[in-house]
Amino acid sequence: MATKIAELKALLYVAGDNGLTEHELCQLLQITSPALRELSQKLAQHLNQDEFEGLQLKHIENQYKLLTKSEVSSVVMTYFQDDLPKALSQSAFEILSIIAYRQPITRIEIDELRGVNSSGALQTLIWRGLIAVEGKKDVAGRPNLYVTTPYFLQYFGYQSLSQLPDITHFESDGEETPAGQIDLFESKGKMDNDLSRMENQKNLTDEENNNE
Repeated sequence: MATKIAELKALLYVAGDNGLTEHELCQLLQITSPALRELSQKLAQHLNQDEFEGLQLKHIENQYKLLTKSEVSSVVMTYFQDDLPKALSQSAFEILSIIAYRQPITRIEIDELRGVNSSGALQTLIWRGLIAVEGKKDVAGRPNLYVTTPYFLQYFGYQSLSQLPDITHFESDGEETPAGQIDLFESKGKMDNDLSRMENQKNLTDEENNNE
């Protein structure tokens, strides 16, 4: 059976860059605030002292988060600067498409649309400079609001968001699916295919320029 410290680490891992509030963690772990503070101190101490751990626990503005240690920042930056992997994953395209058409939007709202956790792909998109955090939503927990960046427009060859492909025919006139989710990807997500096609075209252009 997993310990409370293991459960705390797992929850913070899946929560990603948004982290979790003290109230949320206490409810999820079914413990008191003093007990949570004790657990977090033990986990933080373990992460800091273990040379095989590349993560650290931070408590920032009532949010508990797992962040990478400064000692591994070089290899992490190399990973993203080298643009590995070159192609965005399907899940990253889905998230990027949702943000492009629904911004500003929170991770929880993205998760509700997709039906799965989006933390990992969000981090990838942030590191690649395609999206950014722009303020917080004025609701309980004050989650981050995500928007696309100017580099997103540059990367896909747009001058403004108004040039994005029209997706109104993918929305069922405002109706929702039986699961309560708006079906953005009814036809395997034409907008994702558009973005994928644009990425492939960009890669071909880059190759042609390098060969000149």
